[in-house]
Amino acid sequence: MASSPCSSVNFDSGLEIKTRSVEQTLIPLVSQITTLINHKDKPKKSERTQQAIQRVGQAVSVAVGRFVAVGEAIAVENEELKEEMGMACFEARRAGDAIAQLTDVGTAVTPPVDGRTTVFSDRTGMVKAARMLLSSVTKVLVLADRIVIKQIITSRNKVLVTLEQLERVSTFQEFVQIFSQFGNQMVEFAHLTGDRQNDLKDENKKARMAAARAVLEKCTMMLLTASKTCLRHPDCESARINKDAVFHRMRFALEQVMEIVTDARPCGETKVLPLSIYTGIKDFKSNVEGLREGLYLLPHQALSGQLEAVVERTEDFTDSAYTSHEHREGILQLCQLARQDTDQLITAWMEAQSLNAKEATEEMELSILKTCQSVYELRRELHKVAVGRAADLLKLHAEHLPLRALKASGGEGNLEAVAEYARTLGEQKEQLVETCRLLCHVSGTEPLEITCIHAEETFHVIGPQIISAAQTLALHPSSKIAKENLDVFCEAWESQLCDMAVLLREINDVFEGRRGDKRAYMSLPRPGEQSTIAKLGLELRLLTSDMDTEVEKWEDQEHDIVRQGQSLSSMAYSMYLFTRGEGLLKTTTDLFHQAEVLSEEGLQLCSSLHTFSTQLMDEQKVVVLSEMEKLMGLCQQLQMGVRTPVQGKTATFQKVDSSIQNTRAIITVVIYLLPVCNKIVRKRSSLGSPQSWRDRQSSTAVKDDVLNGKNSNGFGVKSLEQHMANLTFLESK
Repeated sequence: MASSPCSSVNFDSGLEIKTRSVEQTLIPLVSQITTLINHKDKPKKSERTQQAIQRVGQAVSVAVGRFVAVGEAIAVENEELKEEMGMACFEARRAGDAIAQLTDVGTAVTPPVDGRTTVFSDRTGMVKAARMLLSSVTKVLVLADRIVIKQIITSRNKVLVTLEQLERVSTFQEFVQIFSQFGNQMVEFAHLTGDRQNDLKDENKKARMAAARAVLEKCTMMLLTASKTCLRHPDCESARINKDAVFHRMRFALEQVMEIVTDARPCGETKVLPLSIYTGIKDFKSNVEGLREGLYLLPHQALSGQLEAVVERTEDFTDSAYTSHEHREGILQLCQLARQDTDQLITAWMEAQSLNAKEATEEMELSILKTCQSVYELRRELHKVAVGRAADLLKLHAEHLPLRALKASGGEGNLEAVAEYARTLGEQKEQLVETCRLLCHVSGTEPLEITCIHAEETFHVIGPQIISAAQTLALHPSSKIAKENLDVFCEAWESQLCDMAVLLREINDVFEGRRGDKRAYMSLPRPGEQSTIAKLGLELRLLTSDMDTEVEKWEDQEHDIVRQGQSLSSMAYSMYLFTRGEGLLKTTTDLFHQAEVLSEEGLQLCSSLHTFSTQLMDEQKVVVLSEMEKLMGLCQQLQMGVRTPVQGKTATFQKVDSSIQNTRAIITVVIYLLPVCNKIVRKRSSLGSPQSWRDRQSSTAVKDDVLNGKNSNGFGVKSLEQHMANLTFLESK
């Protein structure tokens, strides 16, 4: 079997490489050094071979020189790493120079023999230089990685400080100001942690990071509406409870991210997953099959003890009130069969030991096969029960009847009905929590176990939060803010049910040997590219929020520019949902069609802007027409791009990337135009503009429903910034 490049030089830097970026950076260097070292068994080489080796050595030296220059620049900018980084760079440069010298044909000390020259006469020096080079380069990379960790820690600290300020605010004006800063900080934190998540080598850490980041994203929206509700109804106890729970969960998620990033646990604790039945069966089966290799490595009671631990955990299934009698009996019978087969195996094992056998006997081999088969049958039955339960629950709750009832009864101010439907939701929550626990037992991989635990915790926490939000609405049935808050929590619940459906498919895929194809991006390629699209989507989401805010400032909501702006915002938001694997756009084909429709709507807006410009004075007209021409060019570019056919995943990704970037550029231009045009309209109206202008709608007092964004498939609100801007309307109340 071929050895790895690192093993060729017996490399061990003593440094743990935790990220893919560091690992991938080292691969070309290791490959080149391996090329050099592998010639040690061929001391005599032709002149052509010598020159090739010399070129490799020089290439290594030049690459190291450039690499070290970057490392030294990092050292200058980061005082705390200056000494360590400087030493690592010095060693790397010295090792690179040594390799260049050792591979220089001109320095060969051995005289020609039969027209050939012996290079690498100092083999020991070459191996030593290679080890030093790899060790020092790895150290530089690991030290540079600390900068990334430092950035995440700094970003998190900013978020924490602002979070504490938000928790203490007492006026809307103060809240709007601080939340604006908080929203920007959360976007930065999301980008940094998203990059880190994709870079992690450890799949368990990646799953934990994904779970923590999901909590932060959803809780940011909840924090916004819960805080607004508390500010509007400061004496409402249920509103305070609702808000406090959100702040607590956000802080907990921030700590989880830090634990993953820094590899630290409070008080030196170690993060250990609760032992699942799948893991127990896997370990048990491994020990059973290991008896073929060694009859004397385990005590007899070890196997029976392992099996009993697995059987004990099946009580989560058999003790459940939701497990049918048929399934309960089936599980108990399979547990008993596994016990019998294990007892027979132990008997055959003891007999083999009494005969001083050196390997498993025929009887023992048969018992091993029977035992493995029986525990597999047990695992299959448990999988069928858990997955079947989850599928039934998802179908049962697809209509979200308790949530609808809570919204209706809360809006009517009916506290008694809210209490009744709260009990129904509580029962649903317990069913879902228990089902997530069963799915965890049969998930098949540790990352999926982590996702199951996250789902369980989410249902457990959001259930009571929905109830407290409904109670607040029942106490203040005319409050649009309280209604919006309940909507946000209900939509978070619905979103988690969708996530559970995806999780269910992945668990099935693993059980059937497909290892779970990710469906969040059904037509997109590798995870790193998915992250890029997700970032673009997030930026698009924020822009649509800005656009909605500008649209709401128009008094004439029927103006062509307003209606077309709203339409563009809605379509762009659908494209954002696609980047999350949500919404109505299920494939890249759907996305491209939506982008084409958006470009056509943009061109319609250009036509409206041109008509609008005919009524303007020269200076105003120049501004509007200039931006209109820019908008037209972007719409045409988007239209051409989405109509261009492509083949292959990479080309598809590039087309998706281009479509979203062009859409983002279009929305940016429209966001600039909306306030410009609105200002002109307002000014003309106040001066008594000609009849060609639309009649202004009569001014009315701003009510709570101004705070309601357009309906969406996300969390019931378009984004943080939209609500931030809308909060200012309340300050005058």
